[in-house]
Amino acid sequence: MRYMKTLDQTDLLILGYLQENGKRSYSEIARFLDVSEGTVRSRINKMLKNNVFEFIIHTNPNKVGLKVQAIIGLSTKLGKQEDIAEYLNSYSEVRFIGAFSGKHDLIIQAYFRNNEDLVKFVNTELSQIDGILNADVNVELKQYKDSFSYILP
Repeated sequence: MRYMKTLDQTDLLILGYLQENGKRSYSEIARFLDVSEGTVRSRINKMLKNNVFEFIIHTNPNKVGLKVQAIIGLSTKLGKQEDIAEYLNSYSEVRFIGAFSGKHDLIIQAYFRNNEDLVKFVNTELSQIDGILNADVNVELKQYKDSFSYILP
């Protein structure tokens, strides 16, 4: 596989159109850009092959019964961060795991049906993981933005 060195303006415009509407056809994007449908198809295939983006379905957690979102900062024992992050991958409630500098070694984002499920997760699951020193649980009260767009205008 060839390495994709840089994205040009056409690639960025294609990504922008797909982010506006992921169901947009290649022919429609081609018309917007005044290029051939083959050009759009080959560029999208190349970007997919090089992991520039992926097609996903972004589900609204509230609409599927997940009413509680928590951001949990974890402090870990030295040398345990990788093992803990790997172990947390097995939980379907956990959507995001990242290593950070600052107050917390790991920050996770997790979704739950209700507060009881969150409390059970923290007290039953997290408390049993070797190497977690403490958990700083923050529950989302109101969401102002949730975006997966990384293409700047």
